[in-house]
Amino acid sequence: MAAYVISEVETRDRTAMEAYRTLAEQTIARYGGRYLARGGAAEVVEGGPPPETIIIVEFASMARAREWYASPEYAEALKLRQAALERRLMFVEGVVPV
Repeated sequence: MAAYVISEVETRDRTAMEAYRTLAEQTIARYGGRYLARGGAAEVVEGGPPPETIIIVEFASMARAREWYASPEYAEALKLRQAALERRLMFVEGVVPV
């Protein structure tokens, strides 16, 4: 069953953000993830203020998403994350069609 990694992101440092983005993109691809949404316009219909950027990545399974997040390759990107951006990160399981 597919799983989704959803990020609500606010940039702290543009230079660090670009370095983080490059590393993250490479590791996502390496672990079979694919971007479904990345930085497009977002409209909040209910709830609080919108984040600056929404990113949605699909992985083949929750196990694969967790493997990516815990990987030594992504650990390099995480070293930059705190300086680069503030985020809320969620892992969500997909549903099996009925």
